[in-house]
Amino acid sequence: MTKKLEDLLNLPDSKELHKKENKKEKSNTIVESEKSFRELAEYDKIAAALPAVNGLGQMADDELNDIANKALTAYDDLMNLGMNVEARYSGRVFEVANSMLQTGLNAKVAKLDKKLKMIELQLKKDKLDKEETSTDQFTQGEGFVVTDRNSLIERLKGLK
Repeated sequence: MTKKLEDLLNLPDSKELHKKENKKEKSNTIVESEKSFRELAEYDKIAAALPAVNGLGQMADDELNDIANKALTAYDDLMNLGMNVEARYSGRVFEVANSMLQTGLNAKVAKLDKKLKMIELQLKKDKLDKEETSTDQFTQGEGFVVTDRNSLIERLKGLK
């Protein structure tokens, strides 16, 4: 706004308003950053207070192996029973044996899926850790430095 419009409309000086708004924004960002630091500190306290849980993976593997073994044993028993009963009753016995075999297969597949997910999570974690630690884009080699073109140009600009 111009000074004449401010006087005509009886408005306060626009420069003063901008200064007040900037002060408010700065104070808001400071308060927000302090809140986030407090939340992080609280999270760290909670994480430190929680006991480490060990053996969950092994316990789940053991349970899935147990289920698979019981299902396969039941399958074998039902197949033997189906062979020893009359033909008109054996259809239902074989159907139940098939469901036991399916249960055993599902337990084994669930175990493999869990292991694959754990491996995938470990790979993602390793990737994130490498990205966090590699803030400098230069890699030291045997007698030479390997980098990309953009970071080299930025470094050369900084030398001036």
